[in-house]
Amino acid sequence: MKLRMTLLATMIVSSTAMANDEFRQHDAHVHGQVAMNIAQDGQDLLFEITAPGADVVGFEHTANTEAEKKKIANAEMLLAKADNIFTLPSSLGCTSVDTHIEHGLSAHDEHSDHDDHGHDDHEHDKHDDHGHDDHGHDNHADHSDHDHDHDQHDGHGEFTVQYQFTCSNLTDLSEIETQWFTHFPSTEKISVNLFTDKGQSARELNSTSTTIKF
Repeated sequence: MKLRMTLLATMIVSSTAMANDEFRQHDAHVHGQVAMNIAQDGQDLLFEITAPGADVVGFEHTANTEAEKKKIANAEMLLAKADNIFTLPSSLGCTSVDTHIEHGLSAHDEHSDHDDHGHDDHEHDKHDDHGHDDHGHDNHADHSDHDHDHDQHDGHGEFTVQYQFTCSNLTDLSEIETQWFTHFPSTEKISVNLFTDKGQSARELNSTSTTIKF
């Protein structure tokens, strides 16, 4: 199922590379501004959200204190359930089949997957690669310095969340409600890109306009 999401995500990136490049470069890290992509592929719907860490947990640096780590854990628990963020009409017959959460606010970048087919082990393999004895302290020092420099250079951290639904009746797709502003009131605006069988379009949401119309 993750391969399916990757293919859909690739489609979104390819389709918006030119039209949305300026937004991604200048606005994606602006506090209060969130980017959302929604793509239809047959009977599947993929939602992709990119949000500043400041909007989600109140900070954009690596979590150092227990309080900051708890904020991240709480955000991950909230985001792990798609129906906390979106309300899809029951007439669509949609079932959530996959969720992916990624952010760079922990000591090691976090990647969380939730689906009906269990968890892949490849993320653990990546961490194991850092443990070779013959390179020892030099590798860990370089890695630590790199993380520190990365934080200083970017000055920002963000959350990327993906949800995949399989639906039985997308012909009735006309609108979807989002509860994002309820959970993350620091967000002022969501820029939405839609890719459906009807074509491509864009929407803008705020705390008083939370319905995504197709």
